[in-house]
Amino acid sequence: MRFGIIILLSFCVTVLFAQTSIKSEINEFRVDYLENFKTHDYSPFYESPEQLNELRFFKAKSKFKVVAKIELTEKIAPIQIKTYSGKEKTFKQYAWAYFEIQGKQHKLALYEMFGQGKIPQMNDDLFVPFKDFTSGGKTYGGGRYIDIKKSSIDNGLLTIDFNRCYNPYCAYSSGYNCPVPPVVNHIQSKITAGEKMYNGPKMKRPK
Repeated sequence: MRFGIIILLSFCVTVLFAQTSIKSEINEFRVDYLENFKTHDYSPFYESPEQLNELRFFKAKSKFKVVAKIELTEKIAPIQIKTYSGKEKTFKQYAWAYFEIQGKQHKLALYEMFGQGKIPQMNDDLFVPFKDFTSGGKTYGGGRYIDIKKSSIDNGLLTIDFNRCYNPYCAYSSGYNCPVPPVVNHIQSKITAGEKMYNGPKMKRPK
């Protein structure tokens, strides 16, 4: 009986440590995230930074930080992904990511901008647009995004932290070309992590 209690206490301490760690990590990430809105002159909040107080986020949860198995898809041809402005952008699928959340198996396509290899500062970047069962309710109906680094893939595995997912600029303002998450990236679960629906006043894109 005593041995069982020790195991239970050990488990509780481990879970508490993981949750504390993820909260600290995500708080730091969100400070930088909000600061970027103030400093980038392309940002919808650049001229009205006070409206950043209207941004809302789910509490950070360790269960939404998952380890995915990666399958590279180098031979898949580039595709055109529509944007909410009506234009299209060319992407190339880099890999499939297979993972489990809340007991369900899912997969996401990881993309790179077509031709980004010619731009050294973008060569390591992967773009993951997705929708889930919270889209249009608690989160932006147009879906959300996650940024990932190719160099984070280790021995065919990649950590995906949905606590870091964020809204496209189109959630705040018109005038941007935000890619629409392809159907293959519609997650059949509720991802109650990351950024919530923006309910503040619509911003104007800086000229």
